[in-house]
Amino acid sequence: MSFTHFLVMPYPILGHMNPLLQFSQILAKHGCKITFLITEFNQKRVNTASDLLRSHITFVTLPDGLDPEDDRSDQPKVILSLRNSMPQKLHKLIEDINALNGDNKITCLVVSKNIGWALEVGHELGIKGALLWPASATSLASFESIPRLVHEGIIDSETGLPTRKQDIQLFPNSPMLDSSNLPWCSLGKKFFQHMVEDTQTLKFAEWWLCNTTCDLEPGALATSPRLLPIGPLMESNSNLSSFWKEDTTCLDWLDEQPPHSVIYVSFGSLASLESIQFKELALGLDLINKPFLWIVRPGNDNIAYPNEFHGSKGKIVGWAPQKKILSHPAIACFFTHCGWNSTIEGVVYGGLPFLCWPFFSDQFVNRSYICDVWKVGLTLDKDNNGLISKEEIRKKMEQLLDDDGIKVRSMKLKEVAKNNLAEGGQSSKNLEMFINWSKE
Repeated sequence: MSFTHFLVMPYPILGHMNPLLQFSQILAKHGCKITFLITEFNQKRVNTASDLLRSHITFVTLPDGLDPEDDRSDQPKVILSLRNSMPQKLHKLIEDINALNGDNKITCLVVSKNIGWALEVGHELGIKGALLWPASATSLASFESIPRLVHEGIIDSETGLPTRKQDIQLFPNSPMLDSSNLPWCSLGKKFFQHMVEDTQTLKFAEWWLCNTTCDLEPGALATSPRLLPIGPLMESNSNLSSFWKEDTTCLDWLDEQPPHSVIYVSFGSLASLESIQFKELALGLDLINKPFLWIVRPGNDNIAYPNEFHGSKGKIVGWAPQKKILSHPAIACFFTHCGWNSTIEGVVYGGLPFLCWPFFSDQFVNRSYICDVWKVGLTLDKDNNGLISKEEIRKKMEQLLDDDGIKVRSMKLKEVAKNNLAEGGQSSKNLEMFINWSKE
């Protein structure tokens, strides 16, 4: 066979859909055929301006098993519904596609986390499987470490919560972590139990592809021969890399700002602030007294700007082309939730210093890399009321922007990461090996 027909299936949230879309573009560029599966619910929300994308990738849909009015931000509910309703439909979809394609049948399945059961479906049909892990390799290795952590009495076997507060190192050459900041601790008992089960199904994937490099996470990548760093994922046309409609007016606004003057503020597609914390953030941005570009997702009930908020130096938009923003010469730093996609993009597109505000899951681990290992950012500390105050935001931002050492290390890290994609770079070689494996 001269090329592979991939069925690519992300878990239906933006932080999974976009990386798998980027990877699909890369595979298509290498001559592979791509069928990309999204849920019917997400099909109604996707960026309709992606006709060019559809010329390279075939999109198919399946229902997620939920009712239209169900809350799809309830991740345990979504996970359970997919697992209960979709395997048989996926089995039939693959058979139907293969019946139509003759000599060009689906030969490899690529999925993201939370839907490991899809790998079992592929296995039953004799189709190779791979996982594309959209978070850090360290977070995946941490899930693999769960049996050991239980055995050593560090976490409870039912809830995954730490048995006592302590700093731990998951494996050699990785950062020290507060045991309460393990990736599952903020997500509840149901999610922990799901991850234990989901991790078991990953044995049906021959490769665990990661959007990382050997230089960024050497300790995690050494834990399993299945872990294959192919990052940073950078598609050739960044206009085609997002499923949500983007407000591009902010790029014109950035063009009017001086170099290295603008604070870029974005907390991703899922994180949400309580009303009182939202107000502290708004007032903190005012106090910094510098231009800022702030992404505030529409539909958040807690959005209420305080009366004393001026925002005169800033621009606020609902969703934006992040890669273009991060690579814009006007950007001075990235005020971030430390999601892995954003972390990698901040490193590679901008070579930027980070101000870190993690909310849940692997974001705490990512902060440890940014602040303690790579030393390219600072973290915010909560006050006695559990709030990050406007004064703390101003203090840390001023400290970050005045730190020349962080700026130098950020630019060096950018070059190191991008070198992995150059011809002969480790990620480039790993990608070539994976595509050759898919053809066998």
